[in-house]
Amino acid sequence: MEKKSANMKTCLQPAPKVLVSCRGLDGEDNVLAVGYCGNCSYAPPMVMVGIVPSRYSYKMIKESGCFVVNLVDASYQKEFDYLGKNSKHDGDKLEAMNIKLENAKIVNAPIMSDCPVNIECTVVDSIVTGSHEMFIGKVEYVHADESMVDNEGNIDFSKINFIK
Repeated sequence: MEKKSANMKTCLQPAPKVLVSCRGLDGEDNVLAVGYCGNCSYAPPMVMVGIVPSRYSYKMIKESGCFVVNLVDASYQKEFDYLGKNSKHDGDKLEAMNIKLENAKIVNAPIMSDCPVNIECTVVDSIVTGSHEMFIGKVEYVHADESMVDNEGNIDFSKINFIK
């Protein structure tokens, strides 16, 4: 089989399309689309998200020390695209898209009510990897739609129609 050079920027795919929600020290909420995310430890459970320092939410997460990873279903494509293409620097994108938020159980950040899974995280470390700062978050609590969780608390991810 013949091989050719491929794009290095997104060479590890598929990765879930996620929205990260956060709250500033002044109580302001925001949400941004994140392309670089994943599990990085199971004991204790930790995930990482990569955020470009120029993003509006960067300072909020850096100062608050927490964030929520919201897994997105394909039915939320329009909202995902809008939140990913628009900055809160330019206006209230949460209000423009009627994004439903509620307080997280453990961390001081909002969860997105319309997303099937919300992962509350406390920042335990970060590392600048080039274009992004990777925030390592200890998983504090996981919310999942009741229909997706078995008797042992495991999430059936096949029930999410992830954005492709």
